[in-house]
Amino acid sequence: MLVRYWQPWREMETMRHQFDQLFNEMTQPVVDPKTWQPAIELQDTGDQLVLRAELPGMTAADLNIEVTREGVSIQAEHRREQTTEQQGMVKSEFRYGHFRRVVQLPVAIQNDKVQAEYKDGILTLTLPKVEESRNKVVKVNITPVEQVTTEG
Repeated sequence: MLVRYWQPWREMETMRHQFDQLFNEMTQPVVDPKTWQPAIELQDTGDQLVLRAELPGMTAADLNIEVTREGVSIQAEHRREQTTEQQGMVKSEFRYGHFRRVVQLPVAIQNDKVQAEYKDGILTLTLPKVEESRNKVVKVNITPVEQVTTEG
């Protein structure tokens, strides 16, 4: 007959280690270079839309931006710097490779009048709306309705 002794402290330590691994995996950002897309903001300022995209570590020459009346396509390739010394690198969460982000716009824009600025890793596109899509303020005249009184 085989006699095994129960060691609760060892089992609790194993369980603690498994929970630590689980929580570490849950808190690590999921970075898949094949599916990474830059974060964007789209703001409606009345006569135009302002699209901002976060593209750290890139140059304006790396970016390819195409604009239609209904959408914006941003593509680029983030290249890894070639270094001869590989010592000391343990972990890298930098994103490298090609990406493409297509943003559908809520209104039509004048794609021939788009302005672009790239500064400090932020791409800002100013997208003027077509005349029909702009918010026009119209004064509405109210005609008073005569009150009918009933006597009786």
